[in-house]
Order: sequence, then C-alpha cells, then structure tokens
Amino acid sequence: MRLATWNVNSIRARVERTVEFAVRENIDVLAMQEIKCKPEQFPYEKFEEAGFHVEAHGLSQWNGVAIASREPIEDVELAFPNMPGFAKGHEGPDAPQEARAMGATINGVRVWSLYVPNGRALGDPHYDYKLHWLKSLEEYTRTTLEAQPDLPLALVGDFNIAPTDADNGDPTIVPGFSTHVSPLERDAFTALERAGLSDVVRPLVPTGFTYWDYKQLRFPRNQGLRIDFILGSAAFADAVTGAAIHRDERKGEIPSDHVPVVVDLDLDGPDDDDRPMIF
Repeated sequence: MRLATWNVNSIRARVERTVEFAVRENIDVLAMQEIKCKPEQFPYEKFEEAGFHVEAHGLSQWNGVAIASREPIEDVELAFPNMPGFAKGHEGPDAPQEARAMGATINGVRVWSLYVPNGRALGDPHYDYKLHWLKSLEEYTRTTLEAQPDLPLALVGDFNIAPTDADNGDPTIVPGFSTHVSPLERDAFTALERAGLSDVVRPLVPTGFTYWDYKQLRFPRNQGLRIDFILGSAAFADAVTGAAIHRDERKGEIPSDHVPVVVDLDLDGPDDDDRPMIF
C-alpha cells in the first residue's frame, strides 16, 4: 500500500493536480485536509474516473477532510471520541465540532485524516482549543492501542506543530512568541508518541519541510515548516518500507502551500507488488 497525506488547501481549486499526483505516484490511499467544501460540493467524479473511492467531511468553506482509496473504505468515523468543538464566543463542552477528523479502515489499516487546529496565537482561545483537541486525540490513541496493540493505526495530516527546531525554517515563527513551536504544543506532539505512535517518515527522510507560506518568497528561500506527518503504531511502523516528501508539488500553477508526504507499506510480505520503493 502506498499512503499519502496532503493538505490540498481547497480541493475544488486543485482537483486536477491532486488527482494527477495520485495517479502519477501510484497512490493507493490519499488523506486530504483543508478540502474547504461540503460533501455535496466535493469533485468526486475526477477521483472516480481515476479509480478511487472517496469519503469527504466538510461543513463549510473552511477546514474539511477526506480520504480517497483504490480499495473499499470501511468503518468511517467523522470524529474521534471526545473530540472537542469550537466556535467564536462559545465555550464549554457543547461547542460545535469542526470538520477536522475522518477515520476509516482500508485493507486492515486504520487511517485518520487529521487537520489539527492552528491555534492562531499564544493566549488565544483557539490555542486552548488546539491543546484540548490534541489531548483528546492522545487519549483516543492510548486507549485504542491498549485495547488493540497489534492494530496498524496511522494518524496522518496537518498537525500544525513543528516538533523540533530542525522542523522550523521560517524566521517569523519564533519560540516563545509563536504558535506551532510552543513548549505546550511540542509536549502534545511528544505525548502522541508516548501513547504508542512514531513518526515513520523522519527515519527515512531526516530533512525537508512540508509547508511554505505564500508570502515573502518563503518557498524560494526554503523558509518552511515541517508540520505534516504520518504517525503510526508499532504494527504500522513495522510495515513501512519507504518514505518521501514531494517538495516539487509546491511548484507550478496554483500550488497548495503544503506538499504531499508519502509512505510505502508492505502489508503482505515481499511479493506484495513490484513498484519501486521511495527512499
């Protein structure tokens, strides 16, 4: 299985290049974030013509997640247990949930496409929401893997966290003053690892960013962030045979400000397929 995650920053604006990438790179499962549309607005036809099934979850022109797969998509969930909600001026446990999570089982792998809240600014209510959201995700992960330690579980998507200084090349993102690099956000990322997950890309691709702001020539200057991840359980990590960050997808016409992150999985042994690895 070749699994990719990509914050597409509006699927309707970028459907052609998204599908073209999935076909060209032989992607089996593509988790998308920031689709920015409701399910009835999603461009299913383009994916279906390319041989993909699609499940989409969106509530407005903001946020939104989706999964496209060449294999059947089963057991779809649109939120993990106790996932908090958010609305401006609305605090408390009954705040409406946003379209930030979709879980599905594909060929025995439990995949979550996740768009972690941005946080906006230190001290902003959205920052507290982000930390609460991540804590609930950690609790779900820990509980799930305690009950099913052999489950191939993958949390993939835009985490809006640069967990180490090496993941931050943007001079405007300053520790102590900015979100994405604060100690509490980095602790939340580490807590996911303590809950039983590991970054399966970093050991194979130790450098490189996944996001560059559109402003101030951030991409030509390579002043980016590594905030898009594939985190896997032990059973998932053991199946990973290759990984890649597709930096060139930030080039060309109307690119997303994020690029795809891809892993190859050997779920059935060495004879699974004859595609080249992507080290």
